[in-house]
Amino acid sequence: MQSGLIRMLCTSLFLLSAVSVLPAGASDAVPRLTGKINTAETVTTKVSVNQATAEMLAEAMNGVGLKKARAIVEYREQYGPFSSVEQLEEVPGIGAALVERNMSRLTL
Repeated sequence: MQSGLIRMLCTSLFLLSAVSVLPAGASDAVPRLTGKINTAETVTTKVSVNQATAEMLAEAMNGVGLKKARAIVEYREQYGPFSSVEQLEEVPGIGAALVERNMSRLTL
């Protein structure tokens, strides 16, 4: 228990010392920890609309919850694979703005 506390204190001190040695004005470039994740910046791989599960789609897409993601999967199962990402607009509840907003996150 004590070793874990000591390790945590050492890590905290290290992080504080790293920030305190920045040149003047450089602290503006240091990202702030807000507790929120900006998913637009953290997405590195695209999700396939033809292979992803509803859970994967809901996680990857901005403005799409599990209900809409399930509608996408059901549409795909009923009509076959999508021939373009834009074809998502044919899914009830998915509009052009939603597709456009998620274009950088999706692939076939």
